[in-house]
Amino acid sequence: MKNTSIILVFVVATVVKVLLIPAYKSTDFEVHRNWLAITHSVPLSRWYYEDTSQWTLDYPPFFAWFEWGLSQVAAIVDPEIVRVDNLNYDLATCLLFQRFSVMVADLILLYAVIEYCKYLRGIDKEHEWCSLSVSILVLMNCGLFIVDHIHFQYNGFLFGFLLLSVTRMLQDRYMEAAFIFAALLNFKHIFVYVAPAYFLYLLRKHCFTASSGSVHGVHISRFLPVPFIQLGILVAAIFAASLGPFIYQGQLRQVLSRLFPFKRGLCHTYWAPNFWALYNLLDKLLTSLGTRFGLVSSSGPGLTSGLIGEQYHQALPSISPLAAMAITALTMMPCLVKLWLRPTPRDFLKALILCAYSSFLFGWHVHEKAIMMVTLPMCFLVVQDHRYFNTFLLISTSGHISLFPLLFQPAETPIKVCLFSAYSMMTFVLFKNRSQKSGSTHGFILSPFQSLYVVVLLLVQVYCIFLHGVQGFLKHYEFLPLLMTSVSCAVGVVWSWLICYHDFLTDEGAKQRIE
Repeated sequence: MKNTSIILVFVVATVVKVLLIPAYKSTDFEVHRNWLAITHSVPLSRWYYEDTSQWTLDYPPFFAWFEWGLSQVAAIVDPEIVRVDNLNYDLATCLLFQRFSVMVADLILLYAVIEYCKYLRGIDKEHEWCSLSVSILVLMNCGLFIVDHIHFQYNGFLFGFLLLSVTRMLQDRYMEAAFIFAALLNFKHIFVYVAPAYFLYLLRKHCFTASSGSVHGVHISRFLPVPFIQLGILVAAIFAASLGPFIYQGQLRQVLSRLFPFKRGLCHTYWAPNFWALYNLLDKLLTSLGTRFGLVSSSGPGLTSGLIGEQYHQALPSISPLAAMAITALTMMPCLVKLWLRPTPRDFLKALILCAYSSFLFGWHVHEKAIMMVTLPMCFLVVQDHRYFNTFLLISTSGHISLFPLLFQPAETPIKVCLFSAYSMMTFVLFKNRSQKSGSTHGFILSPFQSLYVVVLLLVQVYCIFLHGVQGFLKHYEFLPLLMTSVSCAVGVVWSWLICYHDFLTDEGAKQRIE
């Protein structure tokens, strides 16, 4: 009976997913259908060269093998699905197969939540509330509904692997955690965002012994070479299994060029709600002022043109991939230093979230969907530490609203609004209930400025969704709703990052669990 409520939540979530089957699907639907065709109908040696469709294979080999496995079933369901030249094929059999394949893969996410709830039973007296809350926050996640089950991707099972790996780390099962995370990197390389936290924590906890009488103490003489070598062999073996066949055929450079297309530019077509969105806006404003006064020459593709490719700032310094990487690394350093000095399970989870924040905020060509790298691990933290209630409300609101432009057709407007509203209300009720039982609303209530920000954010969406087209601006300012959404959500993401970072760096280790 311990897992009954979790399974019930998963069943309810699955019913919602089934109801979303006829909804809008993006070009990512054809992307994954094409990958089914490539991995089924093209020799392994041509997987990363095949370009009949513009949607070429650009995920790591383990994900390609995942597509290959699905393609074996797809070929039985409907052989037309796995024809490389059958572009934009989306008959009912194809639609149902791909939609249900995402739902079945989500069983891994369910397993990860169950395992985390088992961990909670051993550390928290309020594990029943924690288990119910984390199952709702993760399995009924608004972002996963929008991105996976409408827009169409396979993020659920990938985050299942991440959260399962995190759970194993919290349980001090380091080899299992390393195995799962190394495999995950070879499914989708975006998870390298949080690799620094993994590397440092594994090195500090698994490969060193603490000095007597001091949790901070570590000395080179206390280095444990055997665990270090074991970890190295394990990770190397996984990467060898993934990349080995392509290295053998001399195709490593081709694979890497597909995985890391640095020529795509600093920002995606739709700006992710990160620091660069604010930077771009400032550049746009300064350029407009400079052009008016003859101080700046406006030329080249504008940052609001919607083009993918190399674009340059005109008033502010342009950002190179190396500069973005350096800024990302620098903003990670304080939390990594703190993690090294105090390597506790809770601090590992916080450092992982902060690494995801830094990568999202300052990384190169970040997609808006990557905000889930922050919001989903935060679900694990917030059920343990009530100080993060309001931070979670802030990042959840701004992060999920930033996904709205993915569903741009009017028919999907009620769906995304209802999904977001339902998730927000469930979150609010869960947190309010817990705060009332603990006799404290500290950390739960948004500050007046945060509340004002949320109201403004919602008003911006009212304009973008309902008023922009009515006003007749769409023809001349087509990019305006995207710009407004990106910039307004970026404020909340940056704000929540600063709060989270401050709380982590100033926390001296006192017990902060919900008692």
